[in-house]
Amino acid sequence: MDLLVLAGSFVLILIGAELFTNGIEWFGRKLGLAEGAVGSVLAAVGTALPETMIPIIAIGFSADAASSGIGVGAILGAPFMLATLAMFVTGVAVLWQARHRPAGDLMPVDVEVLGLDMRTFAIAYGLAIGAAFLPADPTWPKLIAGAGLVLIYVLYVKRHFEADPEVDLDDLAPLRFRHLDLRQRRVPGPPRLRVVNIQVLAALAFIIVGAVAFVGAVEHVAQALGVSEVLLALIVAPIATELPEKFNSIIWVRQGKDTLAMGNITGAMVFQASLPTVVALVLVPREWVIGPGSYVAFASAGIAFLSSAAIFIPMIRRGRLTGRGLLWGGAFYLAYLTLVVGAILRPA
Repeated sequence: MDLLVLAGSFVLILIGAELFTNGIEWFGRKLGLAEGAVGSVLAAVGTALPETMIPIIAIGFSADAASSGIGVGAILGAPFMLATLAMFVTGVAVLWQARHRPAGDLMPVDVEVLGLDMRTFAIAYGLAIGAAFLPADPTWPKLIAGAGLVLIYVLYVKRHFEADPEVDLDDLAPLRFRHLDLRQRRVPGPPRLRVVNIQVLAALAFIIVGAVAFVGAVEHVAQALGVSEVLLALIVAPIATELPEKFNSIIWVRQGKDTLAMGNITGAMVFQASLPTVVALVLVPREWVIGPGSYVAFASAGIAFLSSAAIFIPMIRRGRLTGRGLLWGGAFYLAYLTLVVGAILRPA
């Protein structure tokens, strides 16, 4: 029964993510926001919302220690999965399409945009993980770190909005709830803002319900198997909840929009490295500590840094990115998966 609930929660989360992404893009168009701001910021936040809701629900709405562990595991798992498995999947998609692309597996990306994303990720996640080395008490230094992360993300968003002032969303997918707009049935045209808002709110409802169900199912499965909730949340949750980023990137690669494909992932990495970690730093600062029992979980951050460095330092030096270069993410993912499986199977 728990496995069915887990599967059902995944479906709800993914449906909500797809509706939210589509709705938030239309929201950006209705407000006249720039394409880069909508794609790199709003779309990235939308596809990152499922894995963000899990720690918020687990930490903010439950006093149970197991739920806090699930929240911390989900926070750590999201940047790790984006820096490894999402990169690998995108690389495979590029290589699969290489024979149909004029440049083969060379990706015509905006190196400056991706470089900004990865520099911001390194600073934000470095600050977040650095705070985990602080002692459990006092907690005020972690509150300062959380405020710093919010400031970093605000400046990052501001930079994206200023860097891309032109609006061009002609190839925007139709609003999923467009048929609810009765006026559009009579006079074809873009949906009204009120219908866009309804879709965004409905998407949030799907995601919240799915996140609540997921937290409960993971707790029950972990208790039945006798393994750590943190490790299960670290591996199981992000695989499913990162699917929107992977799916969107594959579509954009097929369309030849490589900057969008990569920006969707790198923008989500910046978001996950900053705002979700604030939830842990503010609400459960004593859980955000590197020490006995949390070494394996926090090792995922080291893997995320190594994978990002292996992929993007050569890109910055050479001024180009290839599909083969993204395959490094798969190697780092397998290395960490081996570590986690070993920790789960190790006798107590």
